[in-house]
Amino acid sequence: MLLNTTDADLLPGCRGGDEAAWRALVERHTRKVFGLAYRFTGRSDAAEDLTQEIFVKVYQTLHKYREADGAFAAWLMALARNHAIDHYRRGRQERARRAEDPELLETAPARAEHPIAEIEREERARLVHRGLRALPSELRLPLILCDLQGLSYQEIATSLELPLGTVKSRINRARLELAKRLLARRPELSGGGS
Repeated sequence: MLLNTTDADLLPGCRGGDEAAWRALVERHTRKVFGLAYRFTGRSDAAEDLTQEIFVKVYQTLHKYREADGAFAAWLMALARNHAIDHYRRGRQERARRAEDPELLETAPARAEHPIAEIEREERARLVHRGLRALPSELRLPLILCDLQGLSYQEIATSLELPLGTVKSRINRARLELAKRLLARRPELSGGGS
């Protein structure tokens, strides 16, 4: 991959079936997509599978991306995030279905994580997500793009059409506000919600 090749340079080739252009685009964005997938799955093997699913979906929907809608990286990460959320929901529904079926419980393989620890981890994640949703959107969106999707401040500024200083300020304010909200719920976060 040439260092000075941009996503915009690669996209026409990707849409035209150029394998080298597609490979270069995937290599450029795999780390960020994998990071997002890992945050949703918590396991490397599952994150690798989810990363592959995401890039298949990107390939299938590449024709829908328009440069006028913003940076390709932002579009890609939004698609990745939505796919990861859908994947998480499907997994949660499957776990609920299994929990209701005693035969499945008896034949299910043992998990590495204790069920109580898994429940506590999921509850902490729900509390963090609840705290994120409670933030005003002007603070929440830059924080998610930075901390959950791994975009740089400059990429966020470009995709949100905001000055760089404003992006940095909003991310800092969002982190402080989220920390305040989570500290107020510290007993729930530490697993001692009783």
